[in-house]
Amino acid sequence: MRLLNRYVISQLSICTIYALLALISLYSFFDIMGEISHVGDGRYTADKMLFYVLLLIPTHAYELMPLAVLVGALVCLNQMASHSEFTVIRTSGISLASIIGMMLQFGLMFAIIAALLGEYVVPKTGPYAEQYQLHARQNTISAGDSGIWLKQGQDIVNVAEMLPDGSLKDISIYRHDDQFHLSETLHAASANVDVHTQAGKQTKWHLHQVDQSILQAHQIVVNHLENVDWHMSINHQLLNILLVAPEQMSIIALSTYIKHLKNNHQQIIRYELAWWRKIAYPLACIVMALVALAFTPQQNRRGNMGLKLFYGICLGLFFHFSGRLFGFTSQLYGVPTPVAAFLPTLLFLGLAVYLIRRQEKR
Repeated sequence: MRLLNRYVISQLSICTIYALLALISLYSFFDIMGEISHVGDGRYTADKMLFYVLLLIPTHAYELMPLAVLVGALVCLNQMASHSEFTVIRTSGISLASIIGMMLQFGLMFAIIAALLGEYVVPKTGPYAEQYQLHARQNTISAGDSGIWLKQGQDIVNVAEMLPDGSLKDISIYRHDDQFHLSETLHAASANVDVHTQAGKQTKWHLHQVDQSILQAHQIVVNHLENVDWHMSINHQLLNILLVAPEQMSIIALSTYIKHLKNNHQQIIRYELAWWRKIAYPLACIVMALVALAFTPQQNRRGNMGLKLFYGICLGLFFHFSGRLFGFTSQLYGVPTPVAAFLPTLLFLGLAVYLIRRQEKR
């Protein structure tokens, strides 16, 4: 029994890895097609574009893991059925409960891999990939742990944080003279970017609670200003690099950021939904393993086999995109975030249990 268990799980794992590699290759091809038109912007060369695409692979692996588990398991189990291995397993006295146990172990293994990717790898590679691309394409912009740094003429600007509503926090502006000697500093507690008021390519920033320091020959003049309007020739969309996608944050980081947003009276639904999805998403690998078992034909009929394989893959694609659909319903219609996060997985679990029981009765 232990030898059979190892054999089945190893075959399932090999097929799943192949499926994951195929899906990642497909997504990477689409990434290259989307980025190739930007090659030549600033210092964005073909080598840097390929490195950026490589940095996106962990994110794709995490997002595609349940789909890869389903496709890999479907292919493996259908191959076993076509070679009569599945029939031999059943007729040799192996119960359905034992087979389900094998599928649960297989799904749990990839669920752990998905959880580790989502908690430790994607939160590092995802934001770094976006920062790397931005820095390569925009010579006057760089991003790091201290926020985003911008250069406009003789001014150097640092923005520490961007909140979900588009407002900025902790803005520091360093102005220099023609000899590039520091002449003035401004520090604003917050700012709002007026995206509708533009002069050419310039966007107006409304700075609030500003501390101004003017460096003169023998003294420093310090002023406190309630509001200052300041023009910046940086497109507002470029500042979105500061707003890390909640899907690229770890559970611990999401918990901290949700608390931070509550203190700033910001909307937290999107981040709460991402927190619950981080919990529910690895479980989808286990459910997809059961769905694959439900779509495995019990008899060696190739027409039936190919049809079930097709239906199973279509179902996996539907699950892959249904998570976003339920996320939108949570934000639009006020569906509780735990329900929106777990409902797709629970629905597919119920479908898998129903189909397995129906198939067993036949």
